Amino acid sequence: MKAKIIFAAIALGSCVMSPAKDVNVSSPNQKLVVSINDNGGKASYSINYEGKTFLNSSRLGIVADAGNFAENLSIAGSTTAKIDEKYSLSRSKTANAHYVANQLKLELKNAKGQTMFVTFNVSDNDVAFRYSFPVLGGWNAMHVDSETTSFNIPSSSTAFIAPQSDPCSAWCRTHPAYEEVYSLDAPLDKKSQYGYGYTFPALFRVGNDGWMLISETGTDGGYAGCALSEYKNGEGYTVAFPSHGQNAGLGSDGCGLSLPASTPWRTITVGSTLKPIVETTIPFDVVKAKYPASQNYAPGRYVWSWIIWQDESINYDDQKAFIDMAAQMGYEYSLIDANWDVEKNIGRKRMAELSKYAASKGVRLILWYNSNGSWNDAPQTPRNLMNTVLQRRKEMKWLKETGIAGIKVDFFGGDKQETMQLYEDILADANDFGIFVIFHGCTLPRGWERMYPNFIASEAVRASENVYFNEESAKSEAQELATFAFTRNAVAAMDYGGTMLNKYFSRDNKSRHARHTSDILEIAAAYITQSDVQCVGIMPNNLNELPQFELDMLKEIPAAWDETQFIDGYPGKYFIVARRKGNDWYVAGLNAGDKELKLTLKLPMFAGKQVTYYNDRPAKGGALPQGQMQKLKVNTKGEAKVVIQPQGGLLLQ
Repeated sequence: MKAKIIFAAIALGSCVMSPAKDVNVSSPNQKLVVSINDNGGKASYSINYEGKTFLNSSRLGIVADAGNFAENLSIAGSTTAKIDEKYSLSRSKTANAHYVANQLKLELKNAKGQTMFVTFNVSDNDVAFRYSFPVLGGWNAMHVDSETTSFNIPSSSTAFIAPQSDPCSAWCRTHPAYEEVYSLDAPLDKKSQYGYGYTFPALFRVGNDGWMLISETGTDGGYAGCALSEYKNGEGYTVAFPSHGQNAGLGSDGCGLSLPASTPWRTITVGSTLKPIVETTIPFDVVKAKYPASQNYAPGRYVWSWIIWQDESINYDDQKAFIDMAAQMGYEYSLIDANWDVEKNIGRKRMAELSKYAASKGVRLILWYNSNGSWNDAPQTPRNLMNTVLQRRKEMKWLKETGIAGIKVDFFGGDKQETMQLYEDILADANDFGIFVIFHGCTLPRGWERMYPNFIASEAVRASENVYFNEESAKSEAQELATFAFTRNAVAAMDYGGTMLNKYFSRDNKSRHARHTSDILEIAAAYITQSDVQCVGIMPNNLNELPQFELDMLKEIPAAWDETQFIDGYPGKYFIVARRKGNDWYVAGLNAGDKELKLTLKLPMFAGKQVTYYNDRPAKGGALPQGQMQKLKVNTKGEAKVVIQPQGGLLLQ
């Protein structure tokens, strides 16, 4: 790791700055400018990119029991710094990141003379800012009641956003879980479905000027996971704390800080195109690892019986069959879902035997757990093992002794500070025993790939289980994947659980509803969806049903990426991305529309080369498009003409 920070001070004279004067900080290339002022005692900021307004004057501030840091504020001073840091990022869209930014740290005073710092980091396409507080006189701790932080987006914009769900709603009081449907190109004043605002991340098309992605990062047990409020004309969206009803009404409303302290970072990514949105590393640029990795957590691929075969598959013989399939495909892991600890299913003694069998095949196991506590009624076991430190560490010891590689922990209760602390506690304890962690039924990860070395991915999206449960989701799968690539998956690893190649969502592959996407789209989805441990939802029967070239494609899915480049796309319509592993480039794409998509792609990594081209033949008689393997010559300018069928995909390598 190489980091260089150069500081300078700016004297502002008195504690009160002229209301008419802005304090500005620009990106290294000068295209992105953030302006901050204390006009009228209400600190605000705005963002311009390439001379165009991307964010109108928007509020800054925090209201706490220790003091009001939202009203009667004045800028008392500031310092600047230049940041130049190179770091490794083993489980995201790139292996090596280089963060170059200009930093402005403002000191603000309230009516009582109390200090709040606001730090802005501005890189060429990203803004990150957060609040910091020293010890405030006799206040060594404080309770944050609310934030006035807002995002006043130009009225010509449209939104690609998902609603915050009703707490304790849905099955067994398991919401919110970030599993709602995104609105596409929606007007800003669209009311959310449940009246609780919208989740991070939120994507906006800023008229004809470009795109903006708003999220947050660096959230740990020291703060709540936040969301966006309902939109208000002239004010925009405001940062909102979790509703009281989350966690079944238990836990704090607001956040408790032990001073000195800093809040999580709010992040804003802007661009004239969608390229900076897809390629951003800002969720990781401004955070640090909270502890060293106890071992090397190897990336990989895993198989998962439950996604099609469901609860009945949680038995010794079926899981042995999936281990055998993983070994045959060269995959590293097999996930065993809920109720594995029930004696009639597998039980602990036979699980130890199964783990030894898997090891003999070069495969390691991932086991499911209920998050427990009083925030849900989910009956699935193992229960009461992850929510208290003594039971959790005892279980982790057993997992290590049994040779288990990782755990999948499910059914969390919301975003309150106590729940964020539980996530951190599970991760820290698991690392002590060399166990990696996947979260489901959970919150959005906020910089966790860098903060927690054994964190792999979270669901936190309307994932493939919905495709199994109802046909409407199966019909919209391509559209949702083409949305997540620009939103949810742009800011964090996403355990979608896809690449399902049964023609029907049933064990016999004949009953229930049909799949509505092509084989090539499902395979391409494993290259499109970024996760360090990638789920490949194939079933043992697929090994005898799929053409050999598709099986070869499935075997070759890389487990981690060294570089990502956005090629083309539009949220909810289509998406094409290039990813590099070592010296090998892969270009994957999908078409969510109902018409054939003809494109000329700019692929400089393939310039003058002949590549293998996987795509779909036109569908006949309402059937799914059938995959094919061809050769394609990319011209010396790096241009390639491709065709993607409706609900189809492509892969170039």
